[in-house]
Amino acid sequence: MKNKIVKSLIIVSMLFSSIAFAIGLDEAKQKGLVGEKDNGYLGVVVAQKDAQDLVEDINAKRKTVYAQLAAKNGITVQQVEKLAAQKAYDKTSSGHYLWVGGKWVKK
Repeated sequence: MKNKIVKSLIIVSMLFSSIAFAIGLDEAKQKGLVGEKDNGYLGVVVAQKDAQDLVEDINAKRKTVYAQLAAKNGITVQQVEKLAAQKAYDKTSSGHYLWVGGKWVKK
């Protein structure tokens, strides 16, 4: 069951990285504006309107997908969020931000 969820999360993460905004997710991460948090969601590293809008939109979509995955696999949303966070941390490129120990750090 865990492999099925992980595969679904990979597909979801590819979808999120292709969303068109005034600033894209990849660009926002490269510029250090946003980073991955330990709860499976994005966070704003540097306060900027485009970054905040991007984070809010992607996090809303992630929450919807996490709820669907949880229901489909008979687990809690929190379990899906934890798996998503682990996957996001593993996938995060060097130089991008992660939320670790209550603060932003570069990987």
